[in-house]
Amino acid sequence: MTQVVNDGTPEMRGLLDKGRKRLRNVGVIMLILGVLAVAFPLATTIAFKTIIGWLFIIGALGHFYGAWNADTPTRRSVDVVQGIIFGVIGGWLAFFPLAGIVTLTVLLAIAFILQGLLEIVMASRLSQFPGWKWMLFSGGVAILAGVLIFAELPSSASWAIGLLLGINLLSSGFSYLMVSVAMGKVSRL
Repeated sequence: MTQVVNDGTPEMRGLLDKGRKRLRNVGVIMLILGVLAVAFPLATTIAFKTIIGWLFIIGALGHFYGAWNADTPTRRSVDVVQGIIFGVIGGWLAFFPLAGIVTLTVLLAIAFILQGLLEIVMASRLSQFPGWKWMLFSGGVAILAGVLIFAELPSSASWAIGLLLGINLLSSGFSYLMVSVAMGKVSRL
């Protein structure tokens, strides 16, 4: 394990301060969103599902635009079919917010597990900073949240997305703040 050494140069100080501020800002935003998600889990679940639906609808519009500008009939028909699929999925997610929450809950559980694995990898890359263990902890919490969602299906579907998304945001936000504080200590050396 190597330690980041602040050699006192303005470049190093600037690099550390920039990274520290970025982590701090992301951490604060994630904490605020986490508190809101935990306070209103069902509303968060519905909002999350609706936003994903609108993203699919925007993707459908992109496919239809691609079909409009396609140079071959095959390309045009592929884009039209993809646009229809994206539009149907997006409309279902956006306009029927209580339908399909179990499916979305399974997808969220998978996303939490993957995010947890990525945070553990990120923690190993930040191991030269004193606060890296917070990121490792956050990755473990995300994996645990994903496993808990799977364990409680289907009864967990109505509240799990909002509550566990909130807990995950709180955990990640706190870990980003702790790494930011640790980077601040290194930058003052």
